Amino acid sequence: MLYNEKKYLVNIVSYKPVQIFIILLYTFISQAQVVFENEIKITDLGLHFDGSQVTTSATNTGDAAPYDFYFGRNISAHGDCITTYNEYVFMTWYRGGKADRHVMLTRYNTNTGTMATIEFPHRHTGYQNKWWIGESHNTIAIGVSPLNGTIHLLYDMHSYDNSRPSDGSLSDDYFRYSYSIANAAALPDVDFTLDKFVQNTSGGYKHLSLNGGVDYNNFSALTYPKFFLNNSGDLFMYMREGGNNNGAYKFSKYNASTSTWSSFTHFNVLNAKNQPGITYNWGLYGDIKYVNGKMRIGFQRRSQDNNDKYIYQNGVYYAYSDDQNGFTGWKNHQGQSFSLPLYDADFIKVMEPGDYVQGTNANSINIVQDFDWTVTENGDVHIISRVKDNQYNITKYLHTYKPAGATDFITSEDFSGAEAIYTAGDDIFIIGLTGGRVYVEKAQGGTNNFTRVYQAISGKTFDHGQVYIANGKLYYYLMENSSGNAQPLYLQVIDLGIVLEPFRVTITSPSNDETFDIGETVQISANATDENGSISKVEFRVNGVSLDEDTTSPYTVNWAPETEGTYTVQAIAYNTSNKTVSSPAITVHFQVNDPTDLTGSIYRLKNFVTEQYLDSEGADVVASVSSNGTDKEWEFVKAGDYYNIESKTDRGILRAAGNPVGDIINTAFSAPREDSDKQWTIIYENDGAYRFKTRNGNRYLYHNANGIIEHSENTDDRSKWIIEAATLNIDDKVLKSSSLKVYPNPARNKFILVLSGFNSATVTIYDILGKPVYKSSTNSNRLEIENQGRFKKGVYFIEVLDVYQRINRTKLVVK
Repeated sequence: MLYNEKKYLVNIVSYKPVQIFIILLYTFISQAQVVFENEIKITDLGLHFDGSQVTTSATNTGDAAPYDFYFGRNISAHGDCITTYNEYVFMTWYRGGKADRHVMLTRYNTNTGTMATIEFPHRHTGYQNKWWIGESHNTIAIGVSPLNGTIHLLYDMHSYDNSRPSDGSLSDDYFRYSYSIANAAALPDVDFTLDKFVQNTSGGYKHLSLNGGVDYNNFSALTYPKFFLNNSGDLFMYMREGGNNNGAYKFSKYNASTSTWSSFTHFNVLNAKNQPGITYNWGLYGDIKYVNGKMRIGFQRRSQDNNDKYIYQNGVYYAYSDDQNGFTGWKNHQGQSFSLPLYDADFIKVMEPGDYVQGTNANSINIVQDFDWTVTENGDVHIISRVKDNQYNITKYLHTYKPAGATDFITSEDFSGAEAIYTAGDDIFIIGLTGGRVYVEKAQGGTNNFTRVYQAISGKTFDHGQVYIANGKLYYYLMENSSGNAQPLYLQVIDLGIVLEPFRVTITSPSNDETFDIGETVQISANATDENGSISKVEFRVNGVSLDEDTTSPYTVNWAPETEGTYTVQAIAYNTSNKTVSSPAITVHFQVNDPTDLTGSIYRLKNFVTEQYLDSEGADVVASVSSNGTDKEWEFVKAGDYYNIESKTDRGILRAAGNPVGDIINTAFSAPREDSDKQWTIIYENDGAYRFKTRNGNRYLYHNANGIIEHSENTDDRSKWIIEAATLNIDDKVLKSSSLKVYPNPARNKFILVLSGFNSATVTIYDILGKPVYKSSTNSNRLEIENQGRFKKGVYFIEVLDVYQRINRTKLVVK
């Protein structure tokens, strides 16, 4: 049912005539502010756990009985279950009742008011694969890539692996991922059907990994799936690996051009106590979000110290990345840098809620509920917490915030509490239910001055819901207060009254404070709008001097400074009346590239002579003719003044053993380790190759003529290795394309790309490490590229993306 009637905020409820006048006057004033737009029934059959909380040994009470549960009651309208794309709102849910439990996806069209719903074959498997015990962790997360219109679902998981559950019943069903073909998100309702999702090799729609196939080490024991987008429209997912007090967040980026996901990047690691100076393992409860142009993380830590005063979590922790992809550029709130993975959470600690109460007894302080955080467009950081002192029976609600430009956080106890905090523009919002009805409170960013600006006083009452804000509107996905294990779900749409300037421009990339290497070509992009006219051009200025301009959307120019330093970048939009508006300036840093710093990425190591790859096979390190598989993937982690070389599979870091002499062992230790036999020096050669020298002696990682990988005193070319970015492992068969030619090849000072069948395209050139060194858009079928010092001697990959998201690749060799 659709309600188009508009409702406005009401703050005072009374039947006295004078107060009714006040209500009407207040309603009139508020019409330009927060406005209820409509309410849409999604289904009558949202799955809900209406029974009792039970133990693991609970028996099946039958389909007609209430649905018992282990943790919590909520499973539909719960978790990362709602998102928007163009005019559509996407919502996931499980269909009730207890005997049904199917995964469902509904798409609502805000323009036409129509809905289309897909039923998936999978059914909620319950706690530890006991379907009759509901499992509230097992929500259905949804993400949509705006770059190719694909839909992605991650669902029904709570740290499953070969031994969880203990009977091994989910050994082949521990990861649940479904995804659509390109552009399925915007298909007509009649075509929005299950067959638009990609099948697995058995004809089903679940996949055991993000890129197909079996990858147990990377995709087992995962919980809490969530998606988010960066400014460039790239889709990311993240999940928690491990458990409550020994857990790690790891994330992956979706490449819409190739329809593949990157290898995982760990924010932190399991078994942190194996690192120097760390006493206890720890897990984390919070979120990775992309807000105000940066990837950020905020969480509470759960330590394995079970004898401190905290019953579960302690502390508030926050960090951000200046890299839109989150691979590098991480800093704490004071601007101090650190590399991933993070081992010591205290480096990014903001405050301790337990300091605001008196209790000191073991396990007496509880801060688990009502924690959230956000960052406004102005850069104000806001964190909310609740601390309960069970020793003295005191509960306090805390609002910890750092106004933009401030040095330190402010914590206020003058805060009534909330489950979550949100942002839109420069304002912050608290949105929730009181008496089962929606309310909205608002404050200016950087303050604690909340005012209730919306309160529903009639209509349905709701049990719980999930908030999503996009384009100044609140999309509140709600479960009605009802009974049974199949209950109604609704979507409420509320205009938050955020007034945007009609003539505006913002820089979308790069991010503020981002750092690049000299020699890289950076694409500066901006969005510009004139709601009362049209945009004639956007000019880009660097340090106040005009760099270039673009007359067509998306507005982009290329920039490749030759001097190290810090630059200010600004976009100036011109409308057809030649009036201008300026974006806020951002700061961008350029530094001289250090080729020996290989941290922050994942690589394959190919021997210079044999062209075989370093391969981790348990404790053994061997050579492989194939580059496929995560057992060929390695990461360089800073360990003191040296580096560890760490396998990305089931093992740890390389050890140059002394007995027998020359033996290379893949240990079970995680990086970083400062044992001298596990540390390496990275040496960069003029031909683009690398040598890896042991710390304890003049010996090098070496591929012997007898096929053995060892450390040797020999310094011939067998001690040299080519470093290839794991994300650019391109099969030669893929590279052979009749529609993309490059000549001369090998090239020296310049080369020409000939594009056959392209009306317009984006050309990106990557070095062997996977770093983009050139990017440009063209409407021509011929592109001449001057070297100008961008391309040093070596191998490069050219990638051409057309307007239909089709991709062509080839190799380039520069002499």
